[in-house]
Amino acid sequence: MATTHRYYLSVADLPGARGSEPSLAFEGIGPEKLAADLADALRNDALFQRWKAMQPDPDEVSPALGVTDPSASATGKQGSDRADIELVTTLPMSIVRQRLTWLIGPNWQLRDMR
Repeated sequence: MATTHRYYLSVADLPGARGSEPSLAFEGIGPEKLAADLADALRNDALFQRWKAMQPDPDEVSPALGVTDPSASATGKQGSDRADIELVTTLPMSIVRQRLTWLIGPNWQLRDMR
């Protein structure tokens, strides 16, 4: 049985938080939309497949990078100085980091993990 992780993330400047590749980047406004997009990026491999297709040799990309968690969930709320995201998933931090980087670049911080 896979271990469930609870990640507590924050984004200080959500309006400016975008990944470096526009076709993969977060386009919404608000922490609720980011939470929904992140959960979607972890539940299915659509974002991964778009990224993979952009690689010089897509067939050489390890399928392990496209792992998903159909039960991943996330909630978002706006704090006074940052957006907070609570993510629940069986996926390791390396995969969460990958998807977050595609969506919002380095503009996030892991505040806690349980």
